Amino acid sequence: MKKQTEIEKNVLSVSEITGLIKQTLEENFYEINVIGEISNYKAHVSGHWYFTLKDSGAQISCTMWRGVNNYVFFAPQDGMKVVITGRLTLYAPRGSYQIDVRSMKPAGEGELQAAFEKLKKKLAAEGLFDEKYKKPIPKYPAKIGIVTAIDGAAFQDMKSIASRRYPLVELVIASCKVQGENAAEDIAKNIKLLNLQKDIDLIIVGRGGGSLEDLWAFNEEIVARAIFDSELPVISAVGHEIDFTISDFVADLRAATPSAAMELATPDKDELFAFIDEFSYYFPEKMTEIISGHRDEIRKLLSSYGFRLPQDMISGKSQYLDSLVYRFQNIYENKLSVLKNQLTLLESKLQSHDIENVLRKGFSIVKQNGKYVPRLKNFKEKDAFDIKFFDGEVKIK
Repeated sequence: MKKQTEIEKNVLSVSEITGLIKQTLEENFYEINVIGEISNYKAHVSGHWYFTLKDSGAQISCTMWRGVNNYVFFAPQDGMKVVITGRLTLYAPRGSYQIDVRSMKPAGEGELQAAFEKLKKKLAAEGLFDEKYKKPIPKYPAKIGIVTAIDGAAFQDMKSIASRRYPLVELVIASCKVQGENAAEDIAKNIKLLNLQKDIDLIIVGRGGGSLEDLWAFNEEIVARAIFDSELPVISAVGHEIDFTISDFVADLRAATPSAAMELATPDKDELFAFIDEFSYYFPEKMTEIISGHRDEIRKLLSSYGFRLPQDMISGKSQYLDSLVYRFQNIYENKLSVLKNQLTLLESKLQSHDIENVLRKGFSIVKQNGKYVPRLKNFKEKDAFDIKFFDGEVKIK
């Protein structure tokens, strides 16, 4: 009995052993860096991320909480190789261990490039890059919306170029983050916001140069779809000449830089003034030439046969009209005469078959049982009959 008691003292409950394991893991693996491939990625409605990190020999569950995952500048995808930092912990209800992820970054630019190509292929297959959806850029915009960082050098450059090229244009800045956490969502939100302003003619979306990681917000699907869904034409102006982003392919026009975008969006006032000066210089001469040409044409018309003898033309047309009227009257009268003759003939035939006229000539009609008797074979000798004369009837029984 005593031996049994000693054994019971060394027995642990499930919760106790789980707690000891949890404490051991969390104390010894408080901050670890792990590289692996993402699979079964799921962004929960709560904002938390759940996924599995795996390699060829093993896998481990991972959780990244809402708020912490805001600092990830890219959208995780299954198959992407990443480096995560976090702590090892144990989820007691299931008795499974997992990594509580604190940070995540791609395992080199190769992973970002692979994600770029994957999204590019997907959107191209859906038709988001098709030329048939590209909207024309207005030649003389009155108001241009700009989606970029208000404190960035790109915006200052665009302001300077607009002021120099086309001072009439009004710029509306929808300031947003252009890199880092939540940048893609911020860009997409501001594109939609500018579309609600009915007096804006054009939108420029962009930022200055940077690394692939810095420009990544413009490679996110949410930005691509916001540009595609925009009712206003969009110019994409991200980075430098050599930089290409997903937004460049979706936009209605791609500019190599933000400065180039503003040059594409605005006419040059110097060229406009030169056109006006040239037009003003040649305008009197051109108008004189146009008037002279019309004057010659009018003189030619006035000297033509029709204008020299208008009364003769009117008389000739009047005579032709009288001839048509005369021919019409003849045709009408002849047709009417024929119809009258036909009507007279029909009337004569009807009168010749009138019973009263037949009786007046001395004939009589026999009626029997309320019916006329046309033939002898129809006469019934034993039945009463009536004989109708012109001047009366005789009933015979």
